[in-house]
Amino acid sequence: MANTKREKLFTEFPPVPTEKWEEVITADLKGADYERKLVWKTGEGFNVRPYYRAENLEGIKFLGSQAGEFPYVRGTRAHNRWRVHQTVSVVCPKEANAEALKILNAGVDSLGFCIASEAFTAADLDTLLGEICIPAVQLTFCGQKTADVAELVLAKIEKEGIAKEDVRIAFCIDPLVKGLSTKGDFCSPNGEKCFARIAELIRKTKEYKHIRVVTVSGQIFGNSGSTIVEELAFVLSAGHDYLVRLMDAGLTIEEAARKLRFSFSVSSNYFMEIAKFRAARMLWANIVKGYNPEKNCACKMQIHAETSKWNQTVYDPYVNMLRGTTEAMSAAIGGVYSLEVTPFDASFENPTEFSKRIARNVELLLKHESHFDQVVDPAGGSYYIENLTQSIAAEAWKLFLEIEEKGGYTEAYKAGFIAERIKASAAAKDKNIATRRQILLGANQYPNFTEVAGKEITAESVTRKQAEGNVLVPYRGAMAFEEMRLHVDRSGKEPKAFMLTCGNLGMARARSQFSCNFFACAGIKVIDNTYFKSIEEGVKAALESKAQIVVVCASDDDYAEAAPKIKELLCGKAILVVAGAPACAPELEAQGITNFINVKSNVLETLKFYLKEMGI
Repeated sequence: MANTKREKLFTEFPPVPTEKWEEVITADLKGADYERKLVWKTGEGFNVRPYYRAENLEGIKFLGSQAGEFPYVRGTRAHNRWRVHQTVSVVCPKEANAEALKILNAGVDSLGFCIASEAFTAADLDTLLGEICIPAVQLTFCGQKTADVAELVLAKIEKEGIAKEDVRIAFCIDPLVKGLSTKGDFCSPNGEKCFARIAELIRKTKEYKHIRVVTVSGQIFGNSGSTIVEELAFVLSAGHDYLVRLMDAGLTIEEAARKLRFSFSVSSNYFMEIAKFRAARMLWANIVKGYNPEKNCACKMQIHAETSKWNQTVYDPYVNMLRGTTEAMSAAIGGVYSLEVTPFDASFENPTEFSKRIARNVELLLKHESHFDQVVDPAGGSYYIENLTQSIAAEAWKLFLEIEEKGGYTEAYKAGFIAERIKASAAAKDKNIATRRQILLGANQYPNFTEVAGKEITAESVTRKQAEGNVLVPYRGAMAFEEMRLHVDRSGKEPKAFMLTCGNLGMARARSQFSCNFFACAGIKVIDNTYFKSIEEGVKAALESKAQIVVVCASDDDYAEAAPKIKELLCGKAILVVAGAPACAPELEAQGITNFINVKSNVLETLKFYLKEMGI
């Protein structure tokens, strides 16, 4: 009976071939270019179609595997219970311990300690871990002298006789990315001492199946402006370099691979990030498999994710909560092992109790109210995401092989290839933000008109540190806009832009809203107006407002007559700006009207120009 109903249902909805869809789309485009209008040309090196169908899955080799099965596209485990991670800064071990106990009781089950002092002792460790049940939580150690801290932790575990299978600890030792890539060199010639120390720690922890000695810090790439494909390729390359060096030190592929952990950033590129994690597991599994490990378990990639710091803003900072939430969703759906949501105020102050609680609760809501942890790889089978996974994997693998041809991560980095590649990607992103091709709410679009920077926002928090030499310097995409706006906020002046709306009401209002958003991005106070019945009335109000900028907002047809008249009535008492790119622009320029703003403007450079004109 059920089969009959199903067959009847399908006959009522016959399949529609792709050709029919394309015919309808072509008709709807009315002659517009299909490629320009509907095909997304990503910054990752591949294009994305407007839609995908079952036929687009043909030729994708990794389809059909389940979670926990090689090549682990769908996850390394048969469940999706990721760990809620939060990092505690350790300046005073006693205070850090109190904070750790508090957040453990608030839902955290992966606890990070960032050691601030180089003189961290065994007594400090005892204080730090006081009343913390080590088998009940995953621990991560980063910061100063992490290898020395690892020795102290191992000694403590052995002293207390904790069962080896109950210990889940990760150490963020990373001379390749944290060392070479951010400092420009190793702590010793070619890193020999660093890698010898790592090999020694791996041998000491051989019987501890859940201890990871090395963490490949991929979030540094993402937060320095890399693309998703570049972040993945560079992480894989650095991970492979560790494998090669550790095997050269006498370790087997199983011993080396099982001690690596990978940390990624998660941007707001929602579906791309889901696909990135799926592609990462698959590619790493194939890299390790190439060395013929005895068991496929060695091919599993343990992924930690951190929500992006690159796209956080200091103005309108509560938007960062929304960014963190969607990024956490990508990581959860992508099947990460552990996840840390960056507090919304981390870019301009030491996170408060409130911001840290909100960060934790994002993950707890995804688990306990949205039940993301109850479904394994919900993206599996999606025509779109399976194709994104394939495309990202293909491009990342191509870049990975290019690095291998240059001698591996270390040699490619020393040659400047990796830093130059990321700097080029960062520059492209910066240009997209300046021209609003990429939106950062509250910074380059839809700013809070009434917001003025508080004391907690300092020049240091909005000023980008320039890289000196062959190093990576993480930054935030909004910094150029924020530095400009903070300068206005602290200038002691109150620049104003007056919207003179006239002519066609619909166009006047639309261009007024556009112009208000445009000028408010620099902290310029905008004076919006519904409509002026006459140009004389508008100019009179503009002069009475004492605004330094007057923006005429009308239709293209109105500008030929209105703009020259407004210029004449203003008598040079304000900068006249025309909102739009009217066909009569050459005629207006001939009459001395040279300032125009429109969707093709470089918003950042244009605003800097007007601020300079106003003497700010």
